[in-house]
Amino acid sequence: MEKIYKSDFLVIGSGIAGLSYALKVADYGHVNIVTKSNGAESNTRYAQGGIAAVWSGEDSYEKHIHDTHIAGAGLCHNDAVEVLVNEGPERIKELIGLGVEFDKLQTATGDYDLAREGGHTEKRILHVRDLTGAAVEGILLKKASEHPNIQLFEKHYAVELITEHHVLNNLQSAFNICFGAYVLNEKNEQVIPFEAKFTMLATGGASRAFLHSTNPDIATGDGIAMANRAGVRIANMEFVQFHPTSLYDPGGESFLISEALRGHGGTLINGSGSRFMHEYDERAELAPRDIVARGIDTEMKKRREECVFLDMTHFDADEIKMRFPNIYQYCLKTIDLDITKEPIPVVPAAHYICGGIMTSLSGQTSMQNLFACGEVAHTGVHGANRLASNSLLEGLVFAHRAAEKAIRKQPRPFREVSIPLWDESGVYSQYEWYLIKHNFIEIRNIMWNYVGIVRSKEQLHRASRRMTVIYEEVESYYSKSKVTKELLELRNLTAVAYMIIKSALRRNESRGLHYMIDHPKKKDQFLKDTII
Repeated sequence: MEKIYKSDFLVIGSGIAGLSYALKVADYGHVNIVTKSNGAESNTRYAQGGIAAVWSGEDSYEKHIHDTHIAGAGLCHNDAVEVLVNEGPERIKELIGLGVEFDKLQTATGDYDLAREGGHTEKRILHVRDLTGAAVEGILLKKASEHPNIQLFEKHYAVELITEHHVLNNLQSAFNICFGAYVLNEKNEQVIPFEAKFTMLATGGASRAFLHSTNPDIATGDGIAMANRAGVRIANMEFVQFHPTSLYDPGGESFLISEALRGHGGTLINGSGSRFMHEYDERAELAPRDIVARGIDTEMKKRREECVFLDMTHFDADEIKMRFPNIYQYCLKTIDLDITKEPIPVVPAAHYICGGIMTSLSGQTSMQNLFACGEVAHTGVHGANRLASNSLLEGLVFAHRAAEKAIRKQPRPFREVSIPLWDESGVYSQYEWYLIKHNFIEIRNIMWNYVGIVRSKEQLHRASRRMTVIYEEVESYYSKSKVTKELLELRNLTAVAYMIIKSALRRNESRGLHYMIDHPKKKDQFLKDTII
């Protein structure tokens, strides 16, 4: 067995950002892709609604830019938004060229069937029914598996970035450089160094830090936590987007009920069957997500109800089954509910991290030879609240720019370094792990109860005190134990939860997704990023 894997490019994560980047750099060198589950398991796969881009003659770049800024509540970086919107259509054309078949109208022209979602003033969402992410992921994964320069390592879990703290014989000239990552092979439980000229973090988000989340189990904030431990700059972790509508299924996993249903004309009603969103915003169901989520949360608390309902029963049944087959089938099989005949019970759930690893417009982080892209990154596009369906677009656009940068860039010259093998010392204590692993559920409860849709200083301080104890417990156990996938996930989730709380405590205002009951107004002094 090899003691070290070497490549020109190391990609950690196999969603839309990681795979897009890998395919673009693969013609210029060998690429190793590391993914903690199977290649298809990513947040991309679960994206239902679609990809936003200026596509019709009735739309314009100016309108898409304006909508993004309005949703972002003053914190979007204008240069990043302009890059996203202006370059987006070209990146989508590339997807179509690869074989992604977006839905078209059943007309003689065969134009694309553009949808509208909350916060958008025009129809600009390209989609593949309600399975857009899965369609895109499938095509990209197929192309990656066929490329001779790409090797995919499934069930491999990144442990730490390799930096000057690890390399031997070269501490001076190797300052603030990433040399790759230590990676756990889950099958044989060995940690192997993956050395690379350039490393791309595309590990997705961290919404599993909350009790109710639309994200798969893998979304434990691994890339953000690793980057933070390596001293890389992180920004705006307080802005966690709660999707307004996940299926209310007590005892079951959260399931996303796409924004596209409201964009299609679905209405939100309370337990009495009355629409209520017009009381909270003139845009009603099509307001940005932060406003709709808070409206639902307020309505539930006011009426002491456990959920609200999304009503699609006023549409033709065949139309709904054709446009939203995945959601229709899931509700029918899971809770025996026919969404063409009965309203869907929904509640908000943690969905998307708008902050992350700070990057340039080319995906470059504050560490040399380390890039980040997708939900793990903070490009400045989303500000204080992400506009619906801008996430897949961000992954495409900035993966392309990062690939161009890496292809052009020559790694900083340095003398030959020696990367040591992972220190395998440490023991596994079943009894102690049994005690420590309970922190998984405690973290998620703390975050849901005290750091959720509506916050206060008192709640955040309480969360901070409890999270400090958990953080110290987990770090102590990690320092003396043999690494496992579960332990790494717990460590990363703890670190990310801690960052969210600390960032939230530094923003004494209400803006976008960060709503403080004791600081209900926006304040100009906070028109800046919260940087860790």
